[in-house]
Amino acid sequence: MDLKNVGIKDIRFPVKIREKGGTRQDTVALITLQVNTPKQFCEDCVSTLLGLLGKYGDDISPPAFPALLKELKTELMADSAKLTMTFPYFIEKKAPVTKTAGLMEYTCSFTGTSENDDDLIMSMWVPTTTLCPCSKEISKYGAHNQRAEIRLDVKFSDFIWLEDLISMVESGASCEVFSLLKRPDEKYVTEKAYENPMFVEDAVRKVAGLASAHPSITWFSVGVESFESIHKHSAYAIVTSDTMGC
Repeated sequence: MDLKNVGIKDIRFPVKIREKGGTRQDTVALITLQVNTPKQFCEDCVSTLLGLLGKYGDDISPPAFPALLKELKTELMADSAKLTMTFPYFIEKKAPVTKTAGLMEYTCSFTGTSENDDDLIMSMWVPTTTLCPCSKEISKYGAHNQRAEIRLDVKFSDFIWLEDLISMVESGASCEVFSLLKRPDEKYVTEKAYENPMFVEDAVRKVAGLASAHPSITWFSVGVESFESIHKHSAYAIVTSDTMGC
């Protein structure tokens, strides 16, 4: 049996990611590669990939992906190549009242193919807070709230910073999540979520609307999972730009 689709999965490799402030952030990426290549070149996948990661690893960004994939395709004499790189990305956030600084971790990924530069996808998983509108409406005291995770996948026509996309996603929830809060900050985030109730459907619509209005985003998918505080299950909603309005 002649198998041409081969790959390597979950290789960890140190890389540098461009930051909006002009510096590069050191992180460790989890990398998966799939190629359609002749049998005699299958064994070269690992060494070729590691060599190219060494070449491009000091400046990994969406603009670098097409060149990396084309070199990969050429060196392996492959018909196509697909590369996914997932990594933790850290942003310093200041607490809303006391301005206490802390690092927030966001899982992000770049996925690209050698066949079409326009198919590059940036993805991020953003922790947020949701507060149930129905609970607020029917309750005499308070409302149930919980941590939620919003996943955004985008294709784009012009370069977009990870920081800007993450900030856009956070604005679509009841409240942001912070790594470090003091008492005045806790009061602020609790009251902000209460004044801005959103269930998963509300959050997914809000983020989808923001993505749809972004001039550089050509396609998107938004999924929101709420880790319910009063249920064993999670609540979930998803929408893509292909299905909006349907």
